[in-house]
Amino acid sequence: MSMDPAAELPFFYGSISRTEAEHHLKLAGMADGLFLLRQCLRNLGGYVLSVVWNLEFYHYSIEKQLNDTYCITGGIAHCGPAELYTPIRLSLFDSMKNNMLREYVKQTWNLEGEAMEQAIISQAPQLEKLIATMAHEKMLWYHGKIPRQESERLLYCGAQTDGKFLIRDREESGTFALSVMYGKNVYHYQIIQDKSGKYSIPQGLKFDSIWQLVEFLKLKPDGILTVLGDACVCTAPGKLPSLPTTRRTGPNSYTPAPQAATAKAVRPVSEEHVLPMDCIGFNPYHNPNEIKKLNLDRNKLFIDEVELGSGNFGCVKRGVLETKTGQLDVAIKVLKSDNEKLMKEEMMREAEIMYQLSNPFIVRMLGLCNAESLMLVMEMAACGPLHKFLSSNKDTVSVEEIVNLMHQVSMGMKYLEEKSFVHRDLAARNVLLVKRQFAKISDFGLSKALGADSEYYKARSTGLWPLKWYAPECINYRKFSSKSDVWSFGITMWEAFSYGGKPYKKMKQAEVNSFIESEKRLACPAKCPERMYALMQECWIYKHEDRPDFKKVEEAMRSYHYSISNKVKPLGAVAAAEPDMYP
Repeated sequence: MSMDPAAELPFFYGSISRTEAEHHLKLAGMADGLFLLRQCLRNLGGYVLSVVWNLEFYHYSIEKQLNDTYCITGGIAHCGPAELYTPIRLSLFDSMKNNMLREYVKQTWNLEGEAMEQAIISQAPQLEKLIATMAHEKMLWYHGKIPRQESERLLYCGAQTDGKFLIRDREESGTFALSVMYGKNVYHYQIIQDKSGKYSIPQGLKFDSIWQLVEFLKLKPDGILTVLGDACVCTAPGKLPSLPTTRRTGPNSYTPAPQAATAKAVRPVSEEHVLPMDCIGFNPYHNPNEIKKLNLDRNKLFIDEVELGSGNFGCVKRGVLETKTGQLDVAIKVLKSDNEKLMKEEMMREAEIMYQLSNPFIVRMLGLCNAESLMLVMEMAACGPLHKFLSSNKDTVSVEEIVNLMHQVSMGMKYLEEKSFVHRDLAARNVLLVKRQFAKISDFGLSKALGADSEYYKARSTGLWPLKWYAPECINYRKFSSKSDVWSFGITMWEAFSYGGKPYKKMKQAEVNSFIESEKRLACPAKCPERMYALMQECWIYKHEDRPDFKKVEEAMRSYHYSISNKVKPLGAVAAAEPDMYP
């Protein structure tokens, strides 16, 4: 029988390296909290706990002490490695988080159902961080703005156990206080907030949120007389506050939206970090059926002479549409007179397709207007095409922002796939930006709806096709499917991570075809993360049946987006990731 005290544990892998441990965890699925125990190769008698969190690996050293106990550095001593394992206890925030997210999105943007889920999925990391900073207002130990004397009265009521505590707003605006019972006396500690927004007891460790500070003080006193114990319960906890938002009431005027009576002031969020749903004067989740009409009143449509773009069909102009709820900035696709009959048929087909689509990451059609020309009226995406925006802002747009935008595109394409629509012209030029952090798919001139029994359709002729974005089966056999759109998504990713670069540079189409047939692919852009390039390569698998569908592509984009977006982590994970916060 082995003398190793961990030998009989089902999660013990023996003497393996860190690389081997990570390989085993990958094979097991990379779920949050997945772990294994292995022997430490450096310290005799020691172990290492390898854990997955947020698609990253964390390795904790477990040292054998002189008295034959075991502990993680700075932690509690245990009789053996088996005793180190206890079921994970979720924090109060983790157990409340999902409901808090939905309550916030519903209250702030008036969303429900599928629109709510889309908003949460696309912006979950930012939303979680935002919710975490306000989570203390939902906790039973938070009493809001009460005087110091009232906090003492509440703590003296009932049992006067050491560690009984509450959090309150200090009379000085914007700061908090921790009031704690110890030895039948009440002690008060100021909670300060530094310039980066982190909270702490003076000279103590710093935390991203009040609830994290409280959770830690339940484990270690960190400058106060005792660890926190029972909460002094507030009998009337406040509602979750909403952030200030705006709505447009006129062509050049903005007024604050009404706010809940319980709302509190919060730190302003910079334009670079505002959520897409907070874009000034624009509600991406507005119900399109409220104003979507096939025959818009020309008197309600005001057209500017400024051209946003042009093409074979005509031009796109800026305009304003009068609606029952106010004036709305719009983009107007104006048909030119040459070949009017043919172009009119094409525009009507595009309008028919757009009329059926309703998704926050797809440019929304507002209606058709048949006056001096046939005009297709669409919502405005003021920041223009993705490739031009990135090319002009190379020094200010981060890789994380690009990942966020491409995740949104993948969500829009997943929606099209579910609706059996093939785009056929997905490219960075047809991804429009409402704001620098909010993307929408546009240009459905080449789109087709697949039949109920079809996975692909075959085009009758080639015409003017964007061949450098096309999959091999499109070029060779004129077959189009959602899987061929996946290939185009890979090219669009390459454009985005190349900051508006041109795919295949100056290669002619015949050279591109030969390049692809010889199993060569576009090289990884300089700033592109390895995992994003790996996804591109999956999108460029030669056989369409072997490529991932958009369901898998969106899952991969979401997973990576979340992993790099400063997502709020539970207490145990933060301990490993941020040693400067937790000893």
